[in-house]
Amino acid sequence: KENEILSPDGECHAFDHRAQGTVFGSGAGCVALKRLADAQRDGDHIWAVVKGSAINNDGAQKAGYLAPSVEGQARCIAEAQAVADTPADTVDYVECHGTGTYLGDPIEVAAMTEAFRETTDQTGFCRIGSVKTNIGHLDTAAGVAGLIKTALALKHGKIPASLNFETPNPKIDFKNSTVIKPGQLAPT
Repeated sequence: KENEILSPDGECHAFDHRAQGTVFGSGAGCVALKRLADAQRDGDHIWAVVKGSAINNDGAQKAGYLAPSVEGQARCIAEAQAVADTPADTVDYVECHGTGTYLGDPIEVAAMTEAFRETTDQTGFCRIGSVKTNIGHLDTAAGVAGLIKTALALKHGKIPASLNFETPNPKIDFKNSTVIKPGQLAPT
């Protein structure tokens, strides 16, 4: 149905003008987490370091049943940055939820811009992407799939392309945003 979560054309067009929803996939993921000092002491191979995190549920402030509010997401992003002691202008890439919905994707970019504006006035410095364009929405494994994608991007020094991106969703203000629209394979 129009304005629902499932893509009628069977593709996820995250941040694109053709965004109509996502495609569900099947998958699972597992990551081993260990304190950095312990991993270094034990000589473990370190794929990535999680410096901070935050969670939210903006309840009645949500834009809809399936879409969060800009304010709720912005608070969550700002909190994660504060916990990680990571100013926005040091963030080169964000693996987004990016379900390819016409309503949700603009909210996500607006929230990132609002949160990033707390520590920088720069525009167009942070790349974004969504693993859902590559493998679909893995439901409860969606977050771990994005974490694995980002760790592999760090390892290989390349940000994977966001598939099915053609022209920006007109509801996303990339020109004045802190983020760069998704694109082709890029160096990290």
